[in-house]
Amino acid sequence: MNRREGVDIAVVGGGVVGAAAALAFARDGWSVALLEAREPIAWREAQPDLRVFAIAPDAMALLDTLDAGTAVRAARAPAYRRMEVWDAAGGGALTFDADRFARRELGWIVENALLVDRLWQGLRREGVALHVPASVEAFEQDDTRATLRLDDGRRLHARLVIAADGAASSLRGFAGIDAPTHDYGQGGLVAYVDAEMPLQATCYQRFLPTGPLAFLPVGAHRASIVWTLPADEAARLRDSDESTCATALTDSSGGRLGRVTLASPRAVFPLRRQLASAYRAGRLLLVGDAAHVVHPLAGQGVNLGLRDVAALRAALPRPGRDADPSTSRLARWARERRSMSARAAYGFEAINRGFSNDALLPTMLRGPLLGLAGRLPPLQHLLWKEAAGL
Repeated sequence: MNRREGVDIAVVGGGVVGAAAALAFARDGWSVALLEAREPIAWREAQPDLRVFAIAPDAMALLDTLDAGTAVRAARAPAYRRMEVWDAAGGGALTFDADRFARRELGWIVENALLVDRLWQGLRREGVALHVPASVEAFEQDDTRATLRLDDGRRLHARLVIAADGAASSLRGFAGIDAPTHDYGQGGLVAYVDAEMPLQATCYQRFLPTGPLAFLPVGAHRASIVWTLPADEAARLRDSDESTCATALTDSSGGRLGRVTLASPRAVFPLRRQLASAYRAGRLLLVGDAAHVVHPLAGQGVNLGLRDVAALRAALPRPGRDADPSTSRLARWARERRSMSARAAYGFEAINRGFSNDALLPTMLRGPLLGLAGRLPPLQHLLWKEAAGL
């Protein structure tokens, strides 16, 4: 790269959301550069990534327009057709079924490493300028362009910069955008497990006083679990022997899946809410975790980020010699995306608070309310459409 180089759009951060953004804009005809601190590790079929996503239909539709969805599904992206949600205190269950919604599936379980791998293959095919390794040390902008100063002294000019560099976004800090954080004091325990009973392409989620326990099907009997627990308890189970952890999983799933055994190492990640105060500062836009971090109980984190990209793609003008990607329509995009992600974040938080406690009144109400929702098809459809982005 020359010491001074210019593109239409520079994307900082090469995770799922950043790579999808760079690929989408390049396919639309913009000149695009992607900056990432390190080359992503190649996905290996024999080494499943502990970090998995429940990809919603609208997110998969975006990936399909990038020719990444087909590649992901061809590698390993098991579809799930049903969801069952119930409370440990009793009462009815809330069930979603693909047949009831006239769909072949409700979504897909996809490993982070696989999704990143296939998106990067697309970036190379599309001719996106990849700057790896590279990190941004300074950011400045004026009325006509933004400038990124890299750690090796190079400068990259762009008419629009997309910050997809994660929850600790340096670009967000350079722009002076606040991102207040609320620590839930919880950890998400993740692992692969084998269940005695067949999973039947069904996602299971049981609400416990300590937090929800979710089983995401990746095989006939194998699931990826996400178990929300108080931070100390999550760390204890991560470090416990396999028998202790497996017994806790079997007991906490209420025997719904029979005996549960561990099939992988375990990891814990901290849970928090973080919302940027603004998603736009001039020619800088925030997407994905740089803009919003939400509770994982509904599996919407990466879906929200991909919705940022899809909405931004629709807001940009058609590329051309005189087209400036930084238009007044981006202010509306920033307002709408912040409003939608804030609604989602606080909604998930309210659900987590309402179900993750053993207070008498919430305990008495939770199960019956889930059961009632399960018996009202219009409400089921409304909840499903919200989760699916339809």
